[in-house]
Amino acid sequence: MRKRYYIFFVSRDTEGQIRKIPVPMHYLYVFLAGSLIGMLTITGIAGSYTRMLAKVAHFNQLRSEKEALKTQYSQLEQVAQEKEIQVASLGSLATEVSTLYGLKADPVMETALGGNFTNQQVSTSIDKLYELRNSALTGVTSIALSSGPAVNLTTADWRRLASAPNLWPVQGMITGSFGERVDPFNGEGAFHSGVDISSPYGNPVIAPADGVVILAEMMGGYGRIIQLDHGHGISTRYGHLSGFAVAVGERVQRGDVIGYVGASGRSTGPHLHYEVRIFNTPVNPHKYLRTTLAQSVMLSAGS
Repeated sequence: MRKRYYIFFVSRDTEGQIRKIPVPMHYLYVFLAGSLIGMLTITGIAGSYTRMLAKVAHFNQLRSEKEALKTQYSQLEQVAQEKEIQVASLGSLATEVSTLYGLKADPVMETALGGNFTNQQVSTSIDKLYELRNSALTGVTSIALSSGPAVNLTTADWRRLASAPNLWPVQGMITGSFGERVDPFNGEGAFHSGVDISSPYGNPVIAPADGVVILAEMMGGYGRIIQLDHGHGISTRYGHLSGFAVAVGERVQRGDVIGYVGASGRSTGPHLHYEVRIFNTPVNPHKYLRTTLAQSVMLSAGS
């Protein structure tokens, strides 16, 4: 059988003849197969190298992100430590101020002073400082402290003391005391549910604490009477007035003029009949008559 050859011309020899190199055909197939395998191998190597480069780039990116996160974590840790120190300072300050004014210690803040602060302790310390600040700015502190010793009280107790009717509604001498007395009209024993404060006719009567007008009318022996509700079960009455400066439902503030001294009703002359009631039961107003309006203004200005 005749073999097939692939004739590959290389060059001319010294005599100028063309040299022919016969190559068997299956050699060519082997060469082509080898070339194809080589190309595929090189392609595979190139693909692997490309993937390796991508993985290295991704790894470098992750490492950079890790370093960035580590730096951020360190910064956040430092901020957290600084905040813990600030909270400790705030808690210590709130406790010191509370102790200075005789307020009851907060058990939440007592446990916070040793460190390891919780969100509740952070919130409590800040709220405590704001509460003390607002108490001072609104005059609650000065009013509460002027009401007597403030040992083991809370700021809520302060607010209750500040809401109590502790101003004199008018200035003057007490001509009729609280309790049993001789009735000036019939000479018999009678219970006096308030105190009588002597004052000239037409003098303004002021509200001794914030409240709401729940009564402003003529009422038998009281004559013209005003009643204020101060909350916490406390109310006050003002009798024998010559006129009203407020109406029912109106909200008044401590020191506002609510009426005028008179002699209406069952009265022997111009004066103010003043009552303090706890859940509508008359109590002695004397312990509530702490300061005059002028003294209260001076205390608030001093705070």
